[in-house]
Amino acid sequence: MTALFEHSPWVEARADARPSSGDRHADLMAVMYDAAPGEQLALIQAHPELAGKAAIDRTLTAASASEQASAGLDRLTPDEFDRFHALNAAYRERFGFPFIICVRLTDKAGILAAMERRLGNAREAEIATALEQIGEIVRLRLEDRA
Repeated sequence: MTALFEHSPWVEARADARPSSGDRHADLMAVMYDAAPGEQLALIQAHPELAGKAAIDRTLTAASASEQASAGLDRLTPDEFDRFHALNAAYRERFGFPFIICVRLTDKAGILAAMERRLGNAREAEIATALEQIGEIVRLRLEDRA
């Protein structure tokens, strides 16, 4: 079964330990948003860079590999590859964590445009956006399980 959260089984475990609202996604999001800031940051940092080293050395989770492929990130031209790597590096340098976007809801051009646009955000805004995007990723993964 596909992990809902990248390398972060604690989110599901905590949700399982709480009374269910009947809405699994809402229960999971409540755990994520109730987590301490350090835990939220660790959750964000558990995600791979898009078209990054993990894609090359095949250490992506199966879900991430499939999702990145759905946006064409497994079929980059050399120029696109270089652009992703430059933006990934600039983003990580600025914010201290990888760029997160629900790739299944966009394409290569949309991802690159979002990376460039979001580089201008404040760190707090990017943490909030990353958590929101993780929520979208989890929503789609839950739908895949249904």
